[in-house]
Amino acid sequence: MRPGHEGHQLHGLSWLRASVLGANDGIVSTSSLILGVAAAHSSHSSIILSGIAGLVAGGMSMAIGEYVSVHSQADSEAVALAQEREELKHDPVGERRELTEIYVRRGLESALARQVAEQLMAHDALAAHARDELGFSARSVARPLQAAVASAGSFATGAVIPLLVAWLSSESYVIPLTVAASLISLFILGAIAARAGGAHLLRAALRVTLWSALAMAVTAGVGALVGMA
Repeated sequence: MRPGHEGHQLHGLSWLRASVLGANDGIVSTSSLILGVAAAHSSHSSIILSGIAGLVAGGMSMAIGEYVSVHSQADSEAVALAQEREELKHDPVGERRELTEIYVRRGLESALARQVAEQLMAHDALAAHARDELGFSARSVARPLQAAVASAGSFATGAVIPLLVAWLSSESYVIPLTVAASLISLFILGAIAARAGGAHLLRAALRVTLWSALAMAVTAGVGALVGMA
């Protein structure tokens, strides 16, 4: 397998895992909210309204959080690159020595490390220092808006599942059908995430399902206690 292809594949897997985690959050939070409201003996319209509110609020929260996080990362990377650019401009010899020392610490002989540093800096000095000294690519561009939309979209996709089940169910079957649909979906998503990461499918899927079931049970219990008050 070519190195470039391998990197592209790993990048795709990271996006898949992020999407699955967002969908998991949408299912768990929305189903828990629906179950809590339903356990409090609320009307069917109130249950659906709470589910819609949870979907919108959760999606917006995910979008804002991701936007701020990625934007902060982009700002930090931009500052680091600007500083590195100035250092390369005013002290190229010292920067080449610094890059050589990095390669020596990684296991290259001094002469070879010096040669590699010289060739990489001749090709693209800023990219070489960004990758090997700062730990990121100078050519990669963080996209806060894209990350926000993707995060909100994955959350909403997961949240729609328990919301649709609750909406299509009669009031007396909202709780069992929502639990069943949510846990089945979570099991499948857990297996997909495990497959993408090379983990044990059954163990990972059961872990996601059991912890999610616990979250739903706790929320339903709180709703039931509030409904009795």
